Amino acid sequence: MTRQLPVGIATITVRRRPGCRHQGVLTVAGRAIPVALGRSGIGCDKREGDGRTPAGVWHPVRVLYRADRVTRPATSLPVAAIRPDDGWCDAPEDRRYNRPVELPFPASHERLWRDDRLYDLLLVIDHNTRPRVKGRGSAVFIHLARPGYRPTEGCVALKPADLSRLLTRLDARTRIIIS
Repeated sequence: MTRQLPVGIATITVRRRPGCRHQGVLTVAGRAIPVALGRSGIGCDKREGDGRTPAGVWHPVRVLYRADRVTRPATSLPVAAIRPDDGWCDAPEDRRYNRPVELPFPASHERLWRDDRLYDLLLVIDHNTRPRVKGRGSAVFIHLARPGYRPTEGCVALKPADLSRLLTRLDARTRIIIS
């Protein structure tokens, strides 16, 4: 039997698992959930492309999902379906840095419509948004994990069932503490 999480979770913590810098534990309401972290572990001085998961206190912004692969997630957060022409700018010198963009896009970007299923369900967090600082990291999400919790490029990644269950309990006031 799966234990239900309480509604309106105030705080989630993410920490590195001892002995493995790119795997961690997300703790919520007394429950520990395994996660993948960036290939360089967790760090305070996040830089574009460094593979670090940024330490700090973040908040959920919205949920994106592939409607052709998963059902619309149950959450109180804003939800949007990912389209084949959705991307995310990761070019520090572009005025749309760390913002969603429409593809084709001339500057460096990440494609949200992926074949590897990692972004079939993802949570956008407010990392490097207000203010946006050039080169301090972009496209830091909470998304689906690769098999074996292999490292991410700086995101936090969970199994699909864990992320779906977590989304049902989040709201815009939830604090996501990565340390």
